[in-house]
Amino acid sequence: MARGNEVVKEVEWRIKVEEDETLQKTVVGCIWAVTAGVALKLCKFVKKAWELGVNDPRKFIHCLKVGIALSAVSLFYYWKPLYDGVGGNAMWAVMTVVVVFEYTAGATICKTVNRMFGTSLAGFLGIGVHWVASRAGEQWEPVIVGVSLFLLASAATFSRFIPTLKARFDYGILIFILTFSLVSVSGYRVDELLVMAQYRICTIIIGSILCIIISVIIRPIWAGFELFVLVTGNLDKLANSLQCCVAQYFGGSEASEDSDEMSDKKLLGYKCVLSSKATEETMANFARWEPAHGRFNFRHPWRQYVKIGASMRSCASCLDALIGCINSDNQASDDMKKNMSSISMKLGANCASVIRELATTIRKMAKSSKLDILVTDMNSAAQELRSLLNPYPNLVNAPSHNAKISTQTETASPDDQAAKIEIPLMEIIQVVTVASLLIEIVARVEGIVENVEELSVLANFQAEMCVKSKQHTSDSKVSPDQQNDDDPLDTPNGLRYTIYIYMRSTLHI
Repeated sequence: MARGNEVVKEVEWRIKVEEDETLQKTVVGCIWAVTAGVALKLCKFVKKAWELGVNDPRKFIHCLKVGIALSAVSLFYYWKPLYDGVGGNAMWAVMTVVVVFEYTAGATICKTVNRMFGTSLAGFLGIGVHWVASRAGEQWEPVIVGVSLFLLASAATFSRFIPTLKARFDYGILIFILTFSLVSVSGYRVDELLVMAQYRICTIIIGSILCIIISVIIRPIWAGFELFVLVTGNLDKLANSLQCCVAQYFGGSEASEDSDEMSDKKLLGYKCVLSSKATEETMANFARWEPAHGRFNFRHPWRQYVKIGASMRSCASCLDALIGCINSDNQASDDMKKNMSSISMKLGANCASVIRELATTIRKMAKSSKLDILVTDMNSAAQELRSLLNPYPNLVNAPSHNAKISTQTETASPDDQAAKIEIPLMEIIQVVTVASLLIEIVARVEGIVENVEELSVLANFQAEMCVKSKQHTSDSKVSPDQQNDDDPLDTPNGLRYTIYIYMRSTLHI
């Protein structure tokens, strides 16, 4: 065929692309997995938050109180007559509510009073300094303002290092420094300084008073009552930990069943006592600002609860050393434990009974009639344990005594000298240390007793008999069936009360 007649055949290439759905499914699956994980974590978070609020409904109430306070103070912006009265300074009232509204009424009152006085004092001083500086002329005005700011800010900052002022007025001093700095510095450029300071002070006082009213009237949470509950609860935890510790060590196989049922939370409750120092001091400082409420007067000795907490921590630290000794690798023999088990468990039970009675005394705010007897029993048990420990130092010093004998009688054989040592040192060192720590705990429990008795004097605790007489008069309207169910004559205290009433009616006292 000729070249011109050649037919050119073109080859056409076609690429068929098939969509792969595997990648798309993988991406969609990852998105759903991430979404489901975030939703699951969110649900768990909401569940925990709900349980937190259900366990302590006061947290919900506090949130509602903050919302009510902010809604009320926002009326200074929404309601035109109020806004015209304070102008744009209404935002200071909103800021005051956000800053000073705390969980307890005492903390709220403390911060509001500190803020009001700190703002007012700094405002008046700032206006005074501005007035003096303006009379001195333009040349000396910045010098006077700067020097006054340096001196007052330095003195106020140094006062924050004084423990007494820091505990009660630290927030007020901080607000004083902030307000004085703003007033003195801004007064150099602002003409109507007096009007601006007046509006700001008024709005801050309005917001502070509103916080106090809402915090005290609507389901108040008192810092004093929280401190009261904390101290009494720590006493019970300390008593349970002490009794459980001694029972587990000296009880042996007899106490194994009880120790299995006993939770670690109950055994290690003393750690709450060791870590409660900061909370107790904070609550005591806030409680001093609170008005009289419940059974607590305005001048209630809240600082005495801090002393009781300090004595409890001293006892708990000794208990911590006791538990550390019990859990050491060097374990005493069962025979040595059995020799001291009865008196040691008795001493531990007596100490726990004394601590529980102290908790009952504080809880009822009444002097206990059984406390002296329990303390006497505790000291008697401690004396018995001390008498039981007296022979052991002689046994420990037996090698040196035998060395003296060997110098006198050189004919004595080594076997005869070794036979004179009845108990090895390593077998008794743990049990003797435990017993010594128990005796030390007794001394520290007596310190708690002294502080509680001092509290009963300062707070004017009534005698237990007088408290029961008041309860008897208040329950005089109970039905005869209820009186038969709980007859006061069935108890020794009820019998003493009957004799007491009979003597009063006979002697006309």
